[in-house]
Amino acid sequence: MKALIIDDERLARKELTNLLQEYPEIDIVGEAVNAEDALEKINSLKPDLLFLDIQMPEKTGFELLESLDNVPEVIFTTAYDEYALKAFDFNALDYLLKPIEPDRLKDALNKLLKRAQPEEVGEVEDKKLGPNDRVFVKDGDKCWFVKLENIRLFESDGNYIKIYFDNFKPMIHKSLNALDERLDDRSFFRASRKHIINLTWVESIESWFNGGLMVVLRGGDKVEVSRRQAARFKEMMSL
Repeated sequence: MKALIIDDERLARKELTNLLQEYPEIDIVGEAVNAEDALEKINSLKPDLLFLDIQMPEKTGFELLESLDNVPEVIFTTAYDEYALKAFDFNALDYLLKPIEPDRLKDALNKLLKRAQPEEVGEVEDKKLGPNDRVFVKDGDKCWFVKLENIRLFESDGNYIKIYFDNFKPMIHKSLNALDERLDDRSFFRASRKHIINLTWVESIESWFNGGLMVVLRGGDKVEVSRRQAARFKEMMSL
């Protein structure tokens, strides 16, 4: 698969080139230092994939994509997370923050290679979301691109879910059941009908009424584990 790296920073291009040496299926056919340079090379080299920086002199990566008649697959590479919402408006394959983590690059390329292959009958369902994955959260005019390891708690509130991370508690329109199906149960635990907790945030556990448990998370949030889930929780958290 032919790839073009587009970034105005020489060291960033070199770092990504070094990381991509681990992937023989990715053939780096060229590098571009700005949008104008990239446009010429896209037209001549016909790459299948762009590793595209967003903030560049004169024109942004977004403006480059808007000028293309046929857009290859795109993996954005940037030092800023505030462009994530707009990036996915361009149907980007992934959005990697600099400095690029090898595991995140691997995840992005796995997505790319999976998309390039025809689906097989009975193919396993999409990979579960784990602590190293980032998710897009939008509440009104505010949006975040947050790593799941930083989310300590999901709380159902009617037809919405309240998401607890840092000092924020945005609400998204989604059911807790649908979310539970997407999360890796080795890291996230369905404590009750109303709560999913991040197991790495558990600080202490106390016995509670009717055979249940009270879990205290780092930062002080308290979540009751239902009696039905308490036995499973004890099993997961024991040696």
